Order: sequence, then structure tokens, then C-alpha cells
Amino acid sequence: MLYRFWAFWLRSSTEMFCFLRPVRRLCLEKVSSCWFFCSRAFSGAEAVNALRPFYFAVHPDFFGQHPREREVNENSLQRLSVYLENLQKPGFKSLKPTQLTFYVRETDQNSSDGHEPFSTLGFRTVKFTLHTRDLQSTVLYILNSCSLSVEHVQSLNSNVRPQPPKEAKRMTDRPIKWDKSYYSFTGFRDPDEDLEHVSKMETTLASWLDSNGKRAIKKLENSLPLRKELDRLKDELSHQLQLSDIRWQRSWGLAHRCSQLHSLGRLAQQNLETLKNAKGCTVIFTDRSGISAVGHVMLGTMDVHHHWSKLFERLPSYFDLQRRLMLLEDQISRLLGDIQVVYIEELQPVLTLDEYYSLLDVFYKRLLKKRVPFHPQSLRGLQMILNSDRYAPSLHELGHFNIPTLCDPVNLQWFFLTKAQQARENMKRKDEYNRLKVMEDELIQASTKKFSLEKFYKEPSVSSKQMVDCCKRLLGQSLPYLQGMHLCVSHFYSVMQDGDLCIPWNWKNGDTMK
Repeated sequence: MLYRFWAFWLRSSTEMFCFLRPVRRLCLEKVSSCWFFCSRAFSGAEAVNALRPFYFAVHPDFFGQHPREREVNENSLQRLSVYLENLQKPGFKSLKPTQLTFYVRETDQNSSDGHEPFSTLGFRTVKFTLHTRDLQSTVLYILNSCSLSVEHVQSLNSNVRPQPPKEAKRMTDRPIKWDKSYYSFTGFRDPDEDLEHVSKMETTLASWLDSNGKRAIKKLENSLPLRKELDRLKDELSHQLQLSDIRWQRSWGLAHRCSQLHSLGRLAQQNLETLKNAKGCTVIFTDRSGISAVGHVMLGTMDVHHHWSKLFERLPSYFDLQRRLMLLEDQISRLLGDIQVVYIEELQPVLTLDEYYSLLDVFYKRLLKKRVPFHPQSLRGLQMILNSDRYAPSLHELGHFNIPTLCDPVNLQWFFLTKAQQARENMKRKDEYNRLKVMEDELIQASTKKFSLEKFYKEPSVSSKQMVDCCKRLLGQSLPYLQGMHLCVSHFYSVMQDGDLCIPWNWKNGDTMK
């Protein structure tokens, strides 16, 4: 019995092995040497290689049609990169627990039963907190948290660590939760107490600004020439091409943005008349070229000038397609009791005009094929959006219907009839939502003025309700470090490469930590 107890303990608590040498002679003489975890230290290259399945499942490039999820993954990957880098620094003692959120795509490795189900969009949310002390345990923890295989990680140390006996493979990898008396008797550190101590020492907004304010100011001062250059290029191109606006879909750095504007400027010098086809449009630098469903000109940052030129040449034909698209929306509306067909940019995947027109056309032909009768004007005042990623119709909390493109018209008729009244009640929440947006704008202005901020903004993944809560609490603080800074409300603390300060919307102050 003693043999089995210590064997199982070793299997589950490899971190504590270094403390067992004084006890080994007394209790472990019968244990085979193949049970000992004697692997060499994990290198940075091995960690990257071991995390390939994870990167493949969360890489932002696979979330092109889901900008909010992509941004969350981008930010989390940046923080994970910092965490891994710090683990490799010589002489580091401990790292603060880092909470990360990822949207994980369904892959061959993580699609098995027994895990949290994937949404109809093909991904699920995974949240975990890193408080590991070496690269290998970090890699294993990440993979396990995302329900990804760890066999390839174990094979990396196969040359120096023999495999355990077959009967050991059937043992659970779940950590054992020991009684407090165990730690008192052995003298080992209780990990629960460590985490509790860390939570008490959790970062507060004032302490973080005190530690990072000077570094942010230095980065901001270094970025000022680039900021001026960016504003100049943007103003010149907007005026030259008579554009409504120039935007970026991603949080690229200033140097990257300036480079993109220089590229557009060179193209304007070569073919100004063609680029003037975009008069009155909004230009967005993004991952692919095309015209968005709402009529914005999307310039893919990886495309060559030839692709951009072709796009500007075809703009008149796109405007014609946009008119035909509006006509198609009206025809669908008449078939469905005058419900309004809309495209909501903040809530739907990023689609090109061609893709959205194709979506509407498929849906319209299905309606014509079955001709399910709707009472005229029975759904007037209600809204619906089409979505190719959904498999069942649903009703949004603000009152609009989410309808799959391939939804059966008969089922759709019944869904509208049973949910129309609830939809009208939900639409009343829009007034509350609009009031919240007005309050958000007012609080942003008040915060900007009080702290003399150069710029105050939020990430798209931060809701208006979260932003309002953040601003109200900020206004009750005295934060001199914010004067003249660029402040972004996000989900984490960070100093960006160009000096922008990122703070979580639910930041803590000293009073709440007591």
C-alpha cells in the first residue's frame, strides 16, 4: 500500500520531486527508476513547436470573419508571448498569475466528445489562468486547457525520460488536492495558499500606473514623430481622394499604418483618376481586398498595388451591385410581411458585397420556391439579419432576428409567428441601449477632460455597459500619470509599442483589495 501511495503521488506531483531526496531511502527503494521524471529543461524552440496545435486552433488569421474574437485572440497571444519570454529569462523568481481568454476553433484534435461543445460558428471560449514556473508545465497546461493532445510534448523528452509502465498510463493526470495537514507535516508549500497570497497582492490601477507610467511616457514621446506623420498622410489622402474616412481593421502599430498610407499615396500618384472612383467612400486597411457589405473599400495589406488598382477600377460596377442588393432586400421584405432586412456590421461576420449579395440571392430563391404566405405588414417594424454561419433561427436581445440562409421557409414562418411579440418587446431595449451609448460618450468626454488625456478609447470587445462602469470609477480617482497619455480600455494591463496605455475595464483599486 505504501508503495502504491508514493508511486501515485510521484505521478501527480512532479514539481515536488526535488524535495524527495531525503525521503527516498526510507520510502521509495522499491520504486523503479523509470518512474522518475528526469527530463531536461524545455527550450524556447521546443515550446513553440509543442504549441503548434494550439496556435493553429487560435491564430487570428482564421477569425477573419469574426473581428471581435480575432482581436481577443491577438491580445491574449501577445500576453502569452510576454509570459513565455519571462519564463526564459535567467534568474526569474516568480510570475504573477496571468488570466487569458481564447476563442478556440474546432480541429481534428479537439473535436472529440466529453469537452465543452462548440458553438454553431465552429469555436468555443476557453479561459484559464497561468501560474506555472517552467516552460514545459506551461505548454502542457495550455494544451490541456484547450482540450488538445499532449502526446507530442511527452515525445520531446523521450530520449532522456523513459516511458512509465503501461499500468501507470491508466492513472489520472488530475492533480491531487491534499489536506492542509499534509503540507504542515512535509513542509511543502501549499499551492492554494500561494494563489491566495497572489490574489491579495493583485495589481491595482494606481500601482500599475506608478510602475509603468514612465515607460509609457518614453514610448509615447518616441512615437510622436510617427503620430504626426500618420495624421498628415491621412489628411492629405482624404482630401486628395475626397474620402469620407480612412480606418484600420486591426490594431497595427504606427509604423505599419504609415507604411500602408505611403503605399496608397504612391498608387495615387501613378493613377489618381482611377482612385477618385472612391469619392465619398470609407477606406479600410484589412486582411483582404474588396468592397464590404456596407460599401466600404477594403484594401488587403498583403495585396500588391495591382490588386488595389483593379479594385478601384471596378468601383462603379460595385455601386451598381449595391443598388441591386438593396432591391433584393426589398423583395425579401415584401415576401416576409414587410420585415426589414439589414446588415449589422458590429454583429455579423465581415462579408464582401459579392458575398452578401450571394447570401441574399440564395435565401430569396428558397422563399420563391415554397412561397409561404405572410400577412402583409404583419412584421413591419421588425428587423432580420442573414447569417450563413448559423443553423437555427434565433432572436437577439435587442429584438432583431438572426436567420440562417438555408432556413426552411415553413419553419421560418412558424418562428416569426411565435416570436414576433417578444421581438417587439425586446426592441424596446434599444432605447435603453441608446441611452447607455449617450451616457458612455458623455463619460468618455468627462474622463478625457479630467485627466487631460490626449486620447481615450476602448477596444470593440468592451461593451458600453463595461465602459460606463469603468469611466464612473475612473472619475473618482486621482491619476496624475494619465495626463497627456493615450488610454485604451481593454481586458488587461499593457503598455503598447507606441506608448498607449491599456487597462482592464474592471480594474481594481486599493480599497477593493482590502
